[in-house]
Parts: sequence; structure tokens; C-alpha cells
Amino acid sequence: MHFVGLDLAWGEKNQTGVAAIDADGRVLHVGVAQDDDSIAATIKPYVKDDCLVAIDAPLIVKNAEGYRPCERELNRDFQRFDAGARPAFTERPEFKHPRAARIASALDLNIDPASSSHRRAIEVYPHPAAVVLFGLDKTLKYKRGSFEDRQRELLKLMTHVEELDKATPRLRANRSVSWVELRKRVEAATRPGQLDRDEDPVDALICAYIGLYWYHRPEDVTIYGDVASGYIVTPSLPADRLPRPRKQPAEQPAPPPALTAQNAVAEYRERRPALVAATDHYFALVKGLLDDAGINYLSITARTKSVESFAAKVDRTVEGRRLYTDPLVEITDQVGLRVITYLREDVDTVAHLLATEMRLLDDQDIGLQTARKGRWGYASRHLLVGVEGEKQPASIQVRTVLQHAWAEFEHDVRYKGSIPAEHGADLDRRFTLAAGLLELADREFTAIRQRLRTTITDEESDWSTDSRIATPVLATYLGNRYADAGWSRTDHYGWISGLLLELGITSLDALSGLLDSVDADKVNDAMGYRFPPGAVRRLDDVLLALYGERYISLEGNAHRTELLQNRIEKLRDNS
Repeated sequence: MHFVGLDLAWGEKNQTGVAAIDADGRVLHVGVAQDDDSIAATIKPYVKDDCLVAIDAPLIVKNAEGYRPCERELNRDFQRFDAGARPAFTERPEFKHPRAARIASALDLNIDPASSSHRRAIEVYPHPAAVVLFGLDKTLKYKRGSFEDRQRELLKLMTHVEELDKATPRLRANRSVSWVELRKRVEAATRPGQLDRDEDPVDALICAYIGLYWYHRPEDVTIYGDVASGYIVTPSLPADRLPRPRKQPAEQPAPPPALTAQNAVAEYRERRPALVAATDHYFALVKGLLDDAGINYLSITARTKSVESFAAKVDRTVEGRRLYTDPLVEITDQVGLRVITYLREDVDTVAHLLATEMRLLDDQDIGLQTARKGRWGYASRHLLVGVEGEKQPASIQVRTVLQHAWAEFEHDVRYKGSIPAEHGADLDRRFTLAAGLLELADREFTAIRQRLRTTITDEESDWSTDSRIATPVLATYLGNRYADAGWSRTDHYGWISGLLLELGITSLDALSGLLDSVDADKVNDAMGYRFPPGAVRRLDDVLLALYGERYISLEGNAHRTELLQNRIEKLRDNS
């Protein structure tokens, strides 16, 4: 019997960690693979006969949005350890046909955890497993942070894995040459890209061990969810570490609602200065992520909820009962950000990036929910995210400029104005009509952008005051060159045109000749994008790969030298 672990990347361009062990805990393989074919080839010796393949990736996804039931159940137990699961739903393209399910099907593996088949695949999650297996109070932060912190945390995790040699069942990692070499590489690492390369096999070995643990100790494993809606298998938390429901003392009646609300507002007033600092932190993070990715957006704004607004929300009632019983926890928009994009497709791009780079707690597409009811109306993507070092999550609204105009006007009329009852139905109809027209306009703007990508030529514009490639010409050229990339901000096209000028590249012919000399797929693979990069970001990375230190030293790059140094290290590590 073999146990295979896959720390599965969501896309085939990024590496996947692969590990295999036998029923006695001997490590047979630990390494990486890339696309589905290379994964199949790597694990082929271990899945010919009886096997259990434990995959860190969604295996069954049926819900259109939000969390799967298994994720909600797991998060209830593990969120306080920072080991909660991110939501998987079919509106995200990568989960319409989950890669994990595709691989399981190709290997002819049964994915029902209740099956008695000798050849199975299950979904697992290393973070909650590590909390249980290693008795952690919080997950180890080896994926994000400074290089020194990540290296220390990854080595700590590897030490815990090696200590499983004394556990039941045993995992004999220290007796594997591949594992010993992997540890030496992590110890000798000097750059973040080296840790990126080596963390995946460690996670894969933990996945394989979860399968072995289940095989030997089924009574000590919890299966969150089911085969119908999706499930996650993980070692069970001891009873004394499970969350305990709050209980009101029997001899003390609950305090009156008015006093509770008053206390909540008073405490919020005390907390607010710290929340202002948290808001600034979230704003800087989101702006940095979007700018670095080269994603096109109109604006990013942030605000900390005022005491007056918080108090008004606390006082809301439904049928005579207060809407919030624990306002400081249940009111989640205390820190609020709003990202306004030009087009609907950019909303999805922004949401995907933030979900990838931050800890996603909730994701609701309000426009999609409205459309499913056969109506037009308020449309916005609402994310709730957290980051390391901040206790308060941030509520982030992402919507197009047209969706924003509708939402702001409708809010002003309904909540700040006074609508006579006899006009209510007519205004409802008019707002609905406007929402439908704006959705049409959003679609037309997308079509216009697609058309612009293919219509402007080098001869059609002479708008620049120097010899640089004109911004609209460069935008159209890059739209054709990187057809799968997102549209970047207008000012970013002008900025990178200036960098091209510094390099002496002033025509599309010269630029084409330069780009034709580069293997763009190799650059993409080396960068390992965890988000859909914009066209300017794609060009930026190709120029960095071509010119190296000369590109970093350009005057137009003076404000981001450290960022480019980190990127060039990643290119070198993966070359």
C-alpha cells in the first residue's frame, strides 16, 4: 500500500509538491512536478496497485459561491489557529472543473471517503493537520513574511516532520536521502525564491502522512463535509482544544439590550485609533498588490467606520430584535476599502489577486446573487480578508465605475432622501431599468476594449512629445502580444514606454525583435504568478530578464529597486 501526497498548484504553470511513502512510513519520493502529465509520470510507480492519494486542493466543488459546508465546519474548529480554509466555489474558473478531480479521474481513483476501494483519492489540508500533529497554538508562517522569518518557520516545520519518527504511525523522513538534501537546501537558502521552490515538497509529505495516519488511526480522524458537497480529511482536534460555546451563567440574566449596545459603542470608540492604523496598513497592502500586478483600476479608497456609523448599525432591529447580538464581532466593515475598476472582468481579476495574496474569510458576488433571482440591481463583489499581524479583518468592495455610480446614487436617494410612498414603486422600476442599462454598458465597454486591442497601429498615433512609443499604440500592441493578460492602468503604459525610451527602444519593430528573442513561457514559469498579471507586468518581467541590473538601474525604476531585486532573484533561481 502506497500513500501519495500532492500539494497541488491550481494551474499547470506552477509547480506541485509530490511525495510518496509506504505503509511503514518509509519515504519513497519527495520532490516537485509541473503539469498533469509530469505529475502522473512521477507518481506512476506508487499508484499502480493499492494506494491512497491525499491532495491539498478542492476535489469536489458544487456551490456557486461562498464557502463549501466542509470549509465552514473546519473553520469553526481551526480558524482560531490561523488554519482556516479559503472558500472554493464554481464561479471561480479554476474550480468549475477542479484540477484535483481531473487527476483523480485520470488515475481511476475513487473519491468517496466512505468507499472501501483500495484505490482512493481524498482532499486534505496540511495547516489544520499540523496544528493537531505538532500541538501548535498557531500555524507556522513559512509562506509569507521576511526571508529570515520564512526560513526559520519552514525549518521548524521540517523539524516537526522529522519528529514523527517517534509518532504512531511513524514517518521516517530522516532516513530519506531526498529529505535530507531538501533540508540542506532550505538551510543554505539565501533568497525567497529558494524557499518558494522547497516549501511545496514539505507540504506534500505532510499530505501523504495524513493519508497514512487515516489508514492506521481512522478513529482519530475527522471528515468535515461529505462526498455530495465536498469534504476535507484531517486528524481530529483533541476534545480540550475544540471551541467551547459561550454560556450565560444561570443565576445571572443577560444584560439589557440597550446597555449591551452602549457598552459596544464605548469599546469601539476606544478601539478606533488602532483600527485607523489597521486601515492604513490594508490600504498600502492592497494598493501595492494591484500596482505590482499591473492591474487596471480607477481608484482605491479606505475608511475606518466612524463611531456614529457604528452606533447606528448597532441600533438596527428586525421585528423588534437587535440585528447584532455581538456587534464588535458581527459588524465586519469596521475597516473598509473600495476598489473601483473600469470593466467587469477587472473586478474578477482584482478579487482573485486579493484572495490569493491575503487570507480570504468570505467572498460574495452580490450582482450574481441578484441575477440568479432574475433581477437587476445592486452589483458589487464583497470580500472579507485578513492579514498576518492584524486582528481586525477588512471588508473590501470591488465594483466597476458604473456599478459604483448606481450604488452611490441609489443609496443617497433611498437612505438620505425622503421618498413619498406613492412614488416608491415607480422609483423601484426606474432603478431596476437603470441597473439593466448599466450592465449593458459594462458589456459594451468590454467589447470596446477588445476592439481597441486590434485596431490602433503604429502609424495612427503621434501623441508623444518625444520619440517614445505612444501610450495608446503600446497598449494595443501589448494587448495583442499578451492576449491572455489583463489590461493595465493607462499611466502604467506611459511609464513603461518611458523605460523603453531609456533603453533606446522607440518603435514597435524594435520592441517586437527584442521580445521575439525571449522565451516568454519560460519567464512566466520562473515568476510563478499567483494572479493574472497585467500586460505591463508581463513586459516588465521580460525586460528584467533581458537586461538584468541595467534595467534595475534605470531612472524610471529608482522607486522600486528592492522589488526588482527580489524578482530577478526569482528569475535566477528558476533559470
